[in-house]
Amino acid sequence: MAGEFSVCNLTADILSTSYAAGLKERFLRYVKIWSESDSNKADDGIMPSAERERDMAAVLKAELEGLGLEAVQTDANCYTYARLPASSGCEKVPAICLMAHIDTVDEVSGKDVKPLVHEDYRGGPIALPAGITLDPEADRHLAEAGQLGDTIISSDGSTLLGADDKAGVAEIMTAVEFLITHPDVKHGVIEVMFSPDEETGHGMDRVPLKLLQSRQCYTVDGGHEGELEVECFNAFKSDIHFTGRSKHTGDARPDMVNAIEMAASFVANLPHGELPETTDGYQGFFAPMEISGGIETADVTLFLRDFSTEGMERRKKLVDQLAATTALVFGGKADVVHTQQYLNMKAGLDKQPEVTEKLVRAYRTAGLEPVFKPIRGGTDGSRLTEMGIPTPNIFTGGHSYHSRYEWASLRQMIRATEVLIQLAKAWAE
Repeated sequence: MAGEFSVCNLTADILSTSYAAGLKERFLRYVKIWSESDSNKADDGIMPSAERERDMAAVLKAELEGLGLEAVQTDANCYTYARLPASSGCEKVPAICLMAHIDTVDEVSGKDVKPLVHEDYRGGPIALPAGITLDPEADRHLAEAGQLGDTIISSDGSTLLGADDKAGVAEIMTAVEFLITHPDVKHGVIEVMFSPDEETGHGMDRVPLKLLQSRQCYTVDGGHEGELEVECFNAFKSDIHFTGRSKHTGDARPDMVNAIEMAASFVANLPHGELPETTDGYQGFFAPMEISGGIETADVTLFLRDFSTEGMERRKKLVDQLAATTALVFGGKADVVHTQQYLNMKAGLDKQPEVTEKLVRAYRTAGLEPVFKPIRGGTDGSRLTEMGIPTPNIFTGGHSYHSRYEWASLRQMIRATEVLIQLAKAWAE
């Protein structure tokens, strides 16, 4: 069985696969559930960071129970787990776990999402009711979708869509249902886990590893069709605390040291060519994320990203030197704390190449040639790999994440679902 379609199939054939309607229905239903996480509460150790994440978890738990999976549960920290038993004769096949996250980012509202379906899209701007336009002139993937006559799903423009990562959730659920309803497709144990708070960077803080039989996992949290991600940034957060000296502004000279000016000078002197907006590919960056304070004290939160360990050490050293120099110039004080967030998963995946090899086979059987690209960020998989469970990342068909311009390709979502089905088969062969 080579799947329901091959690389040469037309878009109309792909959109008419047996599970296409169910996949679309799930996705449209999921994005309407408000499950936005809260970065501030997550940093304070609260999990889930927003109680509304439990609403999404409850829906998935009920659906997993309805499908007849085993050991279905949502734990106190909002991780939802279930297990599909192995096919007869495949009991010794290594178990795999499919993962996606249920929260959406809090940078753009995910409340009251109103998804719009644009069928048989043939190109041209898509004007959304809230006053923004999806423009294929500025988005090559949208232009490609128009050439293929794809079905595009967006919000109404007043919120994000939530394809990150409810597209991944819908694809996993649809693939699991397919395996249940097609017993001729042989597979080992398939575990699924839906996690909270990935968008806050805390998605794997309390992951219940004791539940997992799998020694390899796959996150479904990528972007464009065919992308396969096996490497990501090393990530650190730097907190810089500036201490000045307050005095009445009318009598400030020569004693006042303004911590606001120290913080502003520090940020202004970061290398302009090494900021998020001036880098791409394998280039790392310094990302100022927050600045706050007053004359007496001020704080800067900075994200450091680099693909190499050596590069990260250089970045930390530069931050230390720049903070110390700023304090010296202004006559104040600077304290720097570097906190590791996640590490590049490439080294861990290289130690167990079979995990990626099986996924490459699944892509090719589904009619796709994998496109390896670095993740300019991190996933739950990078944390899991660091914990000793290699976890590559699979595309979802979502685009323009973390914005009101977010959209998803139904055609690509179907392709991702097919990859998951073929992945289950690849481990059973």
